[in-house]
Amino acid sequence: MYPSSINDRYLDEVVTTLREGGVIIYPTDTVYAIGCDALNSRAIEKVCRIKGLNPDKNTLSVIAADLSMAAEYARIDNNAFHVLKANLPGPFTFILPAATTLPKAFKGRRTVGVRIPDNSIARAITQALGHPILSTTVPTDDDGNYPVDPQAIALEAAPEIDIVIDGDDGGTEVSTVVDLTDSSSPEILRQGMGELR
Repeated sequence: MYPSSINDRYLDEVVTTLREGGVIIYPTDTVYAIGCDALNSRAIEKVCRIKGLNPDKNTLSVIAADLSMAAEYARIDNNAFHVLKANLPGPFTFILPAATTLPKAFKGRRTVGVRIPDNSIARAITQALGHPILSTTVPTDDDGNYPVDPQAIALEAAPEIDIVIDGDDGGTEVSTVVDLTDSSSPEILRQGMGELR
C-alpha cells in the first residue's frame, strides 16, 4: 500500500482486523508503528504486552485522522488548537489532557498523546475505522536503531501481529514529543523530527 495510491480492499481488511481486536504494524511519517483499535481494551493490553509497556506508567498515544477526531478524545483549548493547527499533520506527538471518552485502558489517566501523522496511509486507516488507533513505535534492533524495511519488520514481528502494511521504507527518527497540558507554554519533552512552529 502506498501513500499515493491506497488500495481500498487492503484498507477494508486492515479495518476489519482492527475491529476484531487485531494488531497491525503500519507506516507513519516517522518510524513504523504498532497499532490497534484505541477503543478496544483487550487489543490495547496486547500491544502493551508486545512492546513491554506498563499502561499505568507509560503515556499512551493515539493516531487521529484530523483535529476534530482528536478533539473527541483529548481536551483541546484555543491555545492548544492554534499549536496543533500550525504543526499537524506532522511528526509530533502532543501530550494533552485526556477526555472522559477514552476507553477503560485509559481510565484514571489525566493525559493522552495525540498524533496526526503526515502519512496518508495512517490517516486513511483511522478515517475508515471512524476513531483513533492506539500507537507505539516498533521496537528498535540490537543496536538501538529503528528498522526501516517493512519486509524485515514482518519477519521479526511478534506472533500477535496480524498484519504488516508495506508502505515503503520507514524513517529512522521518532516524533517530537510536546507537552501541551499547559497550552500557554508548550514544552518539548523529546526532540525528534520536525521543528515546532
